[in-house]
Amino acid sequence: MRMSAQEILFFCIDKLMKRLVTASMLVLFVSSCSDKYLSYKALYNFKSEDKTPDYSNLNYWAAHPLKWDPSDSIPKPLRKNKRDSLVDVFFLHPTIYTMQLKDSNLNADIDDPYLNAKTDYSSILYQASVFNQHARIYAPRFREAHISAYFTKDTLRSANAFAIAYRDIQSAFDYYLKNYNNGRPIIIASHSQGTTHAMQLLKDFFENKPLQKQLVAAYLVGMRIPKEFFASLEICEDPAQTGCFCGWRTFRKGFKPAYVIAEKEFSLVTNPVTWKTDNEYASRKINKGSVLFKFNKVYKRTTDAQIYEGVIWVRRPKFPWSFLYSTKNYHVGDINLYYMNIKENIRLRIANYVEKNE
Repeated sequence: MRMSAQEILFFCIDKLMKRLVTASMLVLFVSSCSDKYLSYKALYNFKSEDKTPDYSNLNYWAAHPLKWDPSDSIPKPLRKNKRDSLVDVFFLHPTIYTMQLKDSNLNADIDDPYLNAKTDYSSILYQASVFNQHARIYAPRFREAHISAYFTKDTLRSANAFAIAYRDIQSAFDYYLKNYNNGRPIIIASHSQGTTHAMQLLKDFFENKPLQKQLVAAYLVGMRIPKEFFASLEICEDPAQTGCFCGWRTFRKGFKPAYVIAEKEFSLVTNPVTWKTDNEYASRKINKGSVLFKFNKVYKRTTDAQIYEGVIWVRRPKFPWSFLYSTKNYHVGDINLYYMNIKENIRLRIANYVEKNE
């Protein structure tokens, strides 16, 4: 049976994340027990009373400044860099719930040890860590919608699943504002399903509201951003602009998946190398580095970037054995392909925000 491009992508993401979880847990737990799952079950053995997240409990934060978590990890070549924390990042992870559904419920169990481990040692380690040099990272666990919620014909059931997930995120952000923010500048960051919710979060809490003054920028990655979605929040037009949002989706040059082709209008998009919205070509020579399968390795000049009809088109990325990498949908690498450029851009926008608000 031939798999579609989307099915291949989700299959590869799941396999990759399983591999990351297994490898990372071996670092934390050396167990002679024959049950290979005991290590992460021991770490993620918390249970909520009503099956909803309690954000006063650090267990329900995948990343939080008051505990060590994978977002604190730094690739080895970068460990000498000076760190600061003038800003908070509220990070929403992508869809991790991609395995076969056990029942009719489209929402993840908030206490599922496998899903929580998978979240922490994939998205939190490989994506949220890009912010740790310049900010404190808050990433709530939430009852995310299953990947099938994006494709089911049962739109009411799908909408309900996303509503449950977003309710958790609202609750987490409310708790963060009341207990941790204390007027600090904020970056909203997300990938994939996280971006679905982050866009709504910006509308509900920031746009045309007092909190908008605290917004350094938003990195809304991996999802379509309709041109009319925001009434006043604007897409970032240059690398230093603040109070704006960035977003992109990455594909091989010449390729668009069917769901992108079916979109009625082009998405708003930012080039994650030049940080502009024009169609200027950005050579791989100015890609400052990617963090891919090996977290402690920074690969230089992996890929170029150019905006084309609402997406980012790139040539095949260059890294060891990349000639075997045949996929044309680089969704899973939206952040990692531009890891160092994002890190540098975070620093620049924060510096500009602080200068303007001093």
